Amino acid sequence: TGMRVAVVGAGVSGLAAIKCCLDEGLEPICFEQSQDIGGLWRYTEHIEAGRPSLYPSVISNTSKEMSAFSDFPFPEHFPVFLPNALFLDYLRRYAEHFNLREHIRFGTTVVSIRKLPDSAITEQWSVVTETGGKQTSHICDAVMVCSGNFSEPSLPLQSFPGIERFRGQYFHSQQYKHPDVFQGKRVLVASRVAAKVTISTTRGAWLLSRVFEHGYPWDMILNTRFMSLIKTNLPAPLSWWLINYKVNQRFNHENYGLQPEKSWQVREPILNDDLPSYILTGRITIKPGVKEFKDNSVLFHNCPEEEPIDIVVFCTGYIVSFPFLEESMVRVENKHASLYKYVFPTHLQKPTLAVLGLIKPFGAIMPVAEMQARWVSRVFKGLCQLPPQSVMEKEVNEKKKNQVQWFGLTFDEVLKTEWLVYLDTLASFIGAKPSVLGLLFTDPWLALTIFFGPCSPYQFRLRGPGRWEGARQAILTQWDRVLKPMRTRVPAGSSSPFPSLLIVMAFLLLLAAVIFGFQ
Repeated sequence: TGMRVAVVGAGVSGLAAIKCCLDEGLEPICFEQSQDIGGLWRYTEHIEAGRPSLYPSVISNTSKEMSAFSDFPFPEHFPVFLPNALFLDYLRRYAEHFNLREHIRFGTTVVSIRKLPDSAITEQWSVVTETGGKQTSHICDAVMVCSGNFSEPSLPLQSFPGIERFRGQYFHSQQYKHPDVFQGKRVLVASRVAAKVTISTTRGAWLLSRVFEHGYPWDMILNTRFMSLIKTNLPAPLSWWLINYKVNQRFNHENYGLQPEKSWQVREPILNDDLPSYILTGRITIKPGVKEFKDNSVLFHNCPEEEPIDIVVFCTGYIVSFPFLEESMVRVENKHASLYKYVFPTHLQKPTLAVLGLIKPFGAIMPVAEMQARWVSRVFKGLCQLPPQSVMEKEVNEKKKNQVQWFGLTFDEVLKTEWLVYLDTLASFIGAKPSVLGLLFTDPWLALTIFFGPCSPYQFRLRGPGRWEGARQAILTQWDRVLKPMRTRVPAGSSSPFPSLLIVMAFLLLLAAVIFGFQ
């Protein structure tokens, strides 16, 4: 029999973990406490303990081409940004196509995961689960934790003086389902991001629209190898200026009260298409941080007058929590899990425990979780090796220090990383990083598309383990799938968006990048 791998959770990360285990000849057994797949993307009217919650109108922040699993594109007729119901439909199609459901045990809660005391060499695990009130113990060779990080809300009421005497209603954003409760009310959204709404933001935030330059999806314009090369090679002050310039193109953040206090810090942008117009029309007012709550009002910093408030919605994030693991297995300090490449605990003698999806990349999470699963399954199998413990711990500490400098120190910030750089790093571990230089001489059109076009997940199926024959075609037709649901009317005589001169210029730019050291 093959190596038995326990997978905790059947959301995005869990499905990717099952599929990648099967690709490597491992034997996954997935435990899902609910009765269906989907995790965060499966809407339920009632909040279930231990499960993430969303409201019916949630739409994905990342486009379908950038959010797809690398060997399973979204249907071309799906909209570019997906309502949660269609996202769940895609996950169900994925599970059906690769026969993943037969490896999932639904209605099964993981109670505890403990290392077997007599398995110092093999590092086997005892996984205790509960189904219908009955507990069962499973012996597994490895564990992938895919339980997500949006299940346990963080509600630091002690950070909001006077909240105990506030007579209105307040709750965490996890509990929000429908807007009816806000009808005719004065609402305070505490943190960054109907009635009149006041948003209190202590540090400010960058705001982006899903619709970017020329009406294309933001992530297909910004997440390219060309843009990444520019960002990573520019001097820091110039890079910060460029970021400020880009995010202020649509509107001036300072005029709208949204400019981050430390604008040089690269904060994750908020994706919102409507906020600027709501501010312009007076439906939303931006305020500084909360100083104190009164009986039926709130006092803001640097604001002498109290503001009447009926309801407070706390958008204060979530807590990193692994209740089924011993604290020593995944060390969490200051809401930061010390994991090598955000995946592996650094102190285990043998890497047989991995955490997937505990990361906030500047892009879609699905390709990241899948790449993590591809790497982890090969580490479990012994085909990829991790560095010595001292090297991993040093990198974790340096990464944390750098992120404190760039982002600050909150749960959200310490999990952030550059999307493309991270994907390339893991892809290089398994031999799946595309070679732009090699393709430049063997398939120049594909090389141009990969370098200047969006870094869609299909790029990581062109070579290496798990190579997919349809990857090239998926890359070259990605814009067709973007335009398909929108071009319901095409004017006669419309021309190609890629004139020959532009193609020649792009080729020369790519050649220059290769000559000056691009790898």
